[in-house]
Amino acid sequence: MLGTILLQAGGGMATQQIVVMVLIIVVFYFFMIRPQMKKQKDQKKYVEELKKGDRIVTTAGIHGRIVDLNETTFLVEVDNGRIRFDKAAISLDASKALNAPAKEKEAKA
Repeated sequence: MLGTILLQAGGGMATQQIVVMVLIIVVFYFFMIRPQMKKQKDQKKYVEELKKGDRIVTTAGIHGRIVDLNETTFLVEVDNGRIRFDKAAISLDASKALNAPAKEKEAKA
C-alpha cells in the first residue's frame, strides 16, 4: 500500500528504489544488528553474575577457576599458578559449555 501511494505521488522508479533500500536496511537490522546487540547484552550479564569459585574459559582458551574479582579484572587459578585477566577476556559460549555438565550432575543429584 505504501508503495502504491509513493508511486502515485509521481517519483515512479526513484520511489521504488527508496522502498527497496528501506526494506534492505530493515532486513539487515533484524538479521545482523539486533542479534549482535542481544549477544553483547548476554555477555555483559554473564560477566556481572560471576563469583569466586566459578570455572571459566578465556577467549585465549585458558581454563581456570576464579579466585578474586575486581571491578574490571579477575584472578584465575590455573594448574601452574594464577593469572590476572580483564573481564572482557571471558568467553561466554566456552564457559557455559564447560559448566553445563556440572549443572546437569547437580540437577540429577
